[in-house]
Amino acid sequence: MPEQFDRRYAAHTTARPQASAAVDEGLRSYMLAVYNYMASGVLLTGIVAAIVAASPALTQLFYQFTPDGRIAGYTGLGWVALLAPLGMVMFLSFGAHRMSAKTAQIAFWGFAALMGLSLSSIFFMYTGASLARVFFITAASFGALSLWGYTTKRDLTGMGTFLFMGLVGVVIASLVNLFVHSSALYFIVSVVGVLVFAGLTAYDTQKIKEGYYVAGAGEGRAKMAIMGALSLYLDFINLFLMLLRLFGDRR
Repeated sequence: MPEQFDRRYAAHTTARPQASAAVDEGLRSYMLAVYNYMASGVLLTGIVAAIVAASPALTQLFYQFTPDGRIAGYTGLGWVALLAPLGMVMFLSFGAHRMSAKTAQIAFWGFAALMGLSLSSIFFMYTGASLARVFFITAASFGALSLWGYTTKRDLTGMGTFLFMGLVGVVIASLVNLFVHSSALYFIVSVVGVLVFAGLTAYDTQKIKEGYYVAGAGEGRAKMAIMGALSLYLDFINLFLMLLRLFGDRR
């Protein structure tokens, strides 16, 4: 499919340079919207997480603490906050086609805020300096990988199945490690997780770019931009968490 897009686009460029320039400008605007949604979602998540972590009243609603200030577990509301993003992302993934672009946008912001609630625990687990360091490492890596996915002429479609299998493996291994508490498995899952989400960043970027050429204008394209932002947001957050496992300094 990407080769078909390339041939169409090449022919279009040769025959009608003015129309080609319009397509280029439209694609740039579309991708800019995707990245703006994604970046603002990450920012909202960080703000909500920081607010919750800084408020003793709010943290008591979601976490149980040991006498020395470490998280011992979740309260009932904490479990709701932890699991709610999963329900929201499924709602968005399977129900976006029935929503208006405005509703999808509101749902995306709601999901980003819920992720902030569920990720507030990292402020109690890792030092602030290591959180900032790993965040900037993630941002630089994500930017480079996404740029490669956008500019490469290589068809990344074949990576999709492999990356999906890797993602399933990471999820299953993570669930198993909740019971076995193996440090070796924890390390392996983190390394594989970094590779999987690095690959997904490039793969999803190319997929989002190709989607521009088949998406209809107006409402359909606006919703596709939001769903593309959701994919990149999940890639960024999960890449950050996997890198944090490897390079974060625990309190």
